[in-house]
Amino acid sequence: MNETMQLSLLRERFCRRERRSVAAVREFTREAVTDWGFGARLDDVLVCVSELATNALLHGVPPGRGYLVRLRLEAEECALSVEVHDSEGGVPAVRRPDGESGRGLLLVDALADRWGVGERDPGKVVWCAFTRPRRPSVS
Repeated sequence: MNETMQLSLLRERFCRRERRSVAAVREFTREAVTDWGFGARLDDVLVCVSELATNALLHGVPPGRGYLVRLRLEAEECALSVEVHDSEGGVPAVRRPDGESGRGLLLVDALADRWGVGERDPGKVVWCAFTRPRRPSVS
C-alpha cells in the first residue's frame, strides 16, 4: 500500500423530517463508531450527533425536506468527523440557554475537539470532530 495513501471510512444516512429520526441517527452513529473502534469517545459523539440532528430537524429542515448525516473516520489522523447537512441558510452559534432550549451547540462546543459551519447550496453543514490518542508504538 502506498504510504501517502490515507484510509478514510465514510457512512451517510439521509433522514426525513421526523422526530424519530434523531434516535435513528444515534443508532446509526453508535454502529459506525463501534465498527470503527472509536468507542472511547462514543458518549461524546452520540451527544453531539443528537444535538446537531435535533437542530437540523427544528431549525434547518422545512416541511417536505430532510437532512443528511455524514460520518467520516480518518484512520491515519485518528479523527472522526460528524457532518449534518440541512437546507436552511444562516450560521448557528453558541448562545446562552433559554429555559429548556439553547444548549445544543453549547454541548457540542464543550464535547467536540472542533466544530464549525460550512456552506452548501442550498443550506449549510454543521460539523464537529473528535480525535483519539494514538496507540503507543511497541518496539
